[in-house]
Amino acid sequence: MNDDDLGFDLATLANSVRRFMNDRVVPHVAQWEAVGEVPRELYREAGQLGILGMGYPEELGGVPAPYAVRNALSVAMARWGASGGVLASLFSHNIALPPILRHGSEALQKEIVPGVLRGEKIAALAITEPDGGSDVAALRTRARRDGDDYVVSGEKVFITSGMRADWITVAVRTGEPGTKGISMLVVPGDSQGLSRTRLDKMGWLCSDTAQLRFDEVRVPARYLVGEEGAGFRMIMGNFNGERLAMSALALGFAQACHDEALAWARDRHAFGGPLVEKQVIRHKLVDMQMRISSTEAWLHQVTETADQNWGQNPISLEKLGSDPNFVDPNLVAQICMLKNHATQAMQFCADQAVQILGGMGYMRGTRSERIYREVKVMMIGGGAEEIMKDLAARQLGL
Repeated sequence: MNDDDLGFDLATLANSVRRFMNDRVVPHVAQWEAVGEVPRELYREAGQLGILGMGYPEELGGVPAPYAVRNALSVAMARWGASGGVLASLFSHNIALPPILRHGSEALQKEIVPGVLRGEKIAALAITEPDGGSDVAALRTRARRDGDDYVVSGEKVFITSGMRADWITVAVRTGEPGTKGISMLVVPGDSQGLSRTRLDKMGWLCSDTAQLRFDEVRVPARYLVGEEGAGFRMIMGNFNGERLAMSALALGFAQACHDEALAWARDRHAFGGPLVEKQVIRHKLVDMQMRISSTEAWLHQVTETADQNWGQNPISLEKLGSDPNFVDPNLVAQICMLKNHATQAMQFCADQAVQILGGMGYMRGTRSERIYREVKVMMIGGGAEEIMKDLAARQLGL
């Protein structure tokens, strides 16, 4: 697939992203990590550039684009910004909005989506619970119908953008135990009875992450997404897009580590010459590039297949939940395996880059040190490695 087929000039897009990250992100990451959040103004700037709306319907303020373009954007932002915390914050809407777009009413879409894509509002997704983890079917947060409202009680944890989200797409139990009793409900961030606690993390320091408590929170019934009992299918379909995006981000972070390690090896002199002249260093760089190249090729292949199956509509991923025959199970398996491979490549490159940089690699301020701290959340978030392997095995009939 070439640029003409995509309708975008990917080189121009990558250069624009590089300028934005170099000018507006890189100089400020350390400060943002210290305060634990990125400024809201950055959301508005990203919205004005069309970055937040990439892949969303034009009538809601988005920029329609296939996954090939969206993944290229993710790779570029990760490579040149080298901060998972910034990107997790800016793009938390990409896991919060798809259920609304696929299943929400037109009125609900118009109320929520345009403001988020302009960067004026922040959206978050709340699925995980303190004692549930990856076991989505066992979630306990309950929403009972009371007249024209739902009354929500329960807790969510590890919620990206949870401290500041204006809109929170929440998985709730409206019915029987198990998958059939789960629904999706949008909770306004200013709802009475909603409390938030900031969580401290190993990495993603400038991404606000929260534990949410819902104490008899009243939510108008019009904020129900789709029908009661359809939430589990929405969640499962949503995961595929998230995992594909995380694979692209992991590739960009791996490239960032290689870039920094190579520049350091060329400039750093020891034992009579540049480090890059030492065979052991060259081998490390080649080992990094091997993993980067294989991830890049696999990402392109899976992305092309995804675009053929899902088209340019980011919400068509949800059809996987309602129609198991819509997507070849092999594609779901490929996404799971790719996510594992990409994050393992990121882990390897971060480790090798820190090793090449030596003492400097252990210092705050280097990209590789920051990415090293962020590896584990990429390997766990969106589905831990073990979950990905088991899901892939089932999809492949093993």
